[in-house]
Amino acid sequence: MIFPKEIEKISEKLSQAGFKAYLIGGSLRDLLLNREPKDWDVATDARPEEIQKIFADSVYENDFGTVAVKSGSSDPCLKIIEITTFRLEGKYTDARHPDEIKFAKTIEEDLSRRDFTINALALLLDKKSELIDLFDGLKDLDKKIIRTVGSPDERFKEDALRLLRAVRLSAELGFVIENKTLSSIKKNSKLLKKISQERIRDEFEKMIMSPRASEGIVLLRDAGLLEFVLPELLEGDKVSQNKHHIYDIFEHSLRSLDYAVKKDFNLELRLAALLHDIGKPRVKKGAGENATFYAHEIVGAKIASAALVRLCFSKKIVDKVRHLVRFHMFNYAVGEVTDSGVRRLIARVGLEHLDDLLKLREADRIGSGVPKAFPYKLRHLLYMIEKVRHDPISPKNLKINGNEIMALLKIDPSPKVGMILNALLDEVMETPEKNDKKILEKRAEELDKLSDKELAKLMAGSKKKQAAFEAAVDEEIKGRHYIK
Repeated sequence: MIFPKEIEKISEKLSQAGFKAYLIGGSLRDLLLNREPKDWDVATDARPEEIQKIFADSVYENDFGTVAVKSGSSDPCLKIIEITTFRLEGKYTDARHPDEIKFAKTIEEDLSRRDFTINALALLLDKKSELIDLFDGLKDLDKKIIRTVGSPDERFKEDALRLLRAVRLSAELGFVIENKTLSSIKKNSKLLKKISQERIRDEFEKMIMSPRASEGIVLLRDAGLLEFVLPELLEGDKVSQNKHHIYDIFEHSLRSLDYAVKKDFNLELRLAALLHDIGKPRVKKGAGENATFYAHEIVGAKIASAALVRLCFSKKIVDKVRHLVRFHMFNYAVGEVTDSGVRRLIARVGLEHLDDLLKLREADRIGSGVPKAFPYKLRHLLYMIEKVRHDPISPKNLKINGNEIMALLKIDPSPKVGMILNALLDEVMETPEKNDKKILEKRAEELDKLSDKELAKLMAGSKKKQAAFEAAVDEEIKGRHYIK
């Protein structure tokens, strides 16, 4: 094997100081599978204080014997290399953390505490390159099997997160979970309740970003783990839809996620693809091909948001996914919507979200079993968006602002300033060419002569236009769901 120079340098320094260095865990596993490691882990018989003496630019801030060494590499995967002292672990009374950690003398003792055989391999980093495989990890790599080190029940009771990690590795590597290990996962699934939401989120996120994310979701369901991760998804399992869909809600969501994975969409879009119809089971009316799911996007946005907050996803991710789920039903009729209507659509869903909403629509369509992800109607919408996307859609896009209006009209801050701005915006949305400072100044002076009552009437007219647009969109969505 060829190792990065950063790993070779660490190995040399430890060896020169009289210590052994082994490549271990996921980094070795990935190398043996001809995959690029995402991080690099080294095990050694040197104690943490000895490691720090050898590597001055390092940090030791944990109770697990792991020293983070800064390598100076420009490669993000090699900037920090974790060096961990051989260790043994005591009993686990909480299914999360060992009650006691002791440093071990040999690599064999260290490997005996690890989770799965494919992660319990060690390679001596010297000229001999001796590979230590105490639990047939190489055979399991060759057979593409995930199997625990020793008793599955014991391993999962030590750290219940391993239940979820087994499924994540299966989705990430395309491996099958060995029968005894899978049976133990099903038997011990309730232990996952003891694990923090942050740790669950980390494993779930890795699974969602894996090449077989939907297979991971199915395995979570079949192993009895999904109810402790995203129970909301189970509500759609075997719940039929209507004549627009050939799959049930759960299957449709998985197929939408498949498309998002295939297109290498980002985390937010993958989550939105999985969760976009999560509100359907709670709003379903009727049965058979004429069943309806009106307002499922509104209900779904709330459910998705609450689920992601529970899993401790960042506010940025929660807000993005909630918005995508809320507006994934946006509709557009070719030949019926004008330029100003498209500008109102952009104002409604947000220009910054449009590209992602179109991608989500692609995933939704393919997940419904239709052959084309981007039909003519969406291509036409894309054309219209490109045509008007630089036109004004909010007061901040106007060539005049509130301060300039107050200076021009010699008036103090008041609701009247906002009414004038909104009146100007409404006119500019209808005719973008009017977004010229001189034209706007002249029109502002004309509007200033109107009474507050007359300005309020103009604002009411503007709101009426927006309401009419919203109603048209709403009616088209109702039509798709057979609501009169």
